[in-house]
Amino acid sequence: MSSLSIKNSSRILLAVVWMWALFGSGDAFAQKRKDLEKKRQQALQEIEETKKQLAEIKVNKNHSLTQLLMLNKKIAQREELIGVINSEIRELNKEIAENNSSIKGLQNDLAKLKAEYAKMIYYAYKNQDAYNRLMFVFASKDFEQAFMRLKYLQQYNVYRKKQADQILETKKKLDERVAQLEAKKSDQRQLLTSEQSEKQNLASEKKEKEQVFSDLKTQESKLKKDLEKKKKDAEKLQKAIQKVIQDELDKLNVEQKNTGKPKTDRLVLTPEAKELSNSFASNKNKLPWPVIKGDIVEHFGVHPHPVMQNVDVNNNGIDIATIKGAMARAVFDGEVKAVVSIPGSGQFILVRHGEYLTVYSNLKEIYVNVGDKVKTKQNIGSVLFDEEDSKTILHFEIWKGKDNKLDPESWITPRN
Repeated sequence: MSSLSIKNSSRILLAVVWMWALFGSGDAFAQKRKDLEKKRQQALQEIEETKKQLAEIKVNKNHSLTQLLMLNKKIAQREELIGVINSEIRELNKEIAENNSSIKGLQNDLAKLKAEYAKMIYYAYKNQDAYNRLMFVFASKDFEQAFMRLKYLQQYNVYRKKQADQILETKKKLDERVAQLEAKKSDQRQLLTSEQSEKQNLASEKKEKEQVFSDLKTQESKLKKDLEKKKKDAEKLQKAIQKVIQDELDKLNVEQKNTGKPKTDRLVLTPEAKELSNSFASNKNKLPWPVIKGDIVEHFGVHPHPVMQNVDVNNNGIDIATIKGAMARAVFDGEVKAVVSIPGSGQFILVRHGEYLTVYSNLKEIYVNVGDKVKTKQNIGSVLFDEEDSKTILHFEIWKGKDNKLDPESWITPRN
């Protein structure tokens, strides 16, 4: 009996270790696939939003620079989606290989358990009558040995039952694993189909981009004119922003003079403003977007023009393409310091957050006044819709002090 107990203990221990490895790794696979599935759904949602914005732009039969930028964005999103799908397929392939290995191990265990159980049944059949069992007990040389033999028979029956239960449990696990394998193979087939479909969409979008790019190359004089207008608008905006800051400094210096303090070229902060400023700084990379839905079509800083060769574009902020009727919203608590109209380019709002300033430009309607206190995510104006190019673009900037322009992309919450 001792050899059977040792063998049974080893078998149970092996099964426990096997099941832990099997289903422990399964949990890790499941979590990774869940994360990838979430990422894929997010990528699909972003593509749909970009698609809606492109549909608005395409109402205008003339191809525009914004259309090209949106197509570039959509292609990048599509490529990212295909990358996520590829990652999912790789993870599924690992899971399928793991399942196949697990099934093989369970099948081997089941075969050994059945063979062992068959030997026990055969032994029980040969010694099944009560007389043989009684003789086995009564043939003991003393009471202690008789007790031990009786105990052995009881344990042997319990062991047989456990062995039968273990066979059933292993068979159940095996059936579950086979069902999981079939489900994963089905998922794999669906993902492969989805990947093929997305690759076809990508090829179609690249072809459309080439056509738009080709058409825009023939409109270089118009693009140059648009670029010049954009530069002039940026200069006007920058001067207006610096004037607002200078006005603040002038007021401050009048106060400094009245109190006998020296002039300053920096915004001196009250304790409340300093606290607000520190709070704004601590939310870097966590600020909400200035529009609920949108895609960045032009980034901060100097970068090549998307069509014209050897021409650079300098952006003091970011341009966000959004849907018609979109609202601009404050990205943080603050005070409205300026509402300025720029002829031919809508209006802009400047909000102060202690030492920091946020600028919302290309607005049609304004919902706030100078001196108003605004809250995070509060609607402050509607974004202008350009009838000529069928586009809705919000220009957004972040400044620190009078001259330090910051990249808004490093401050707002990443979409991916």
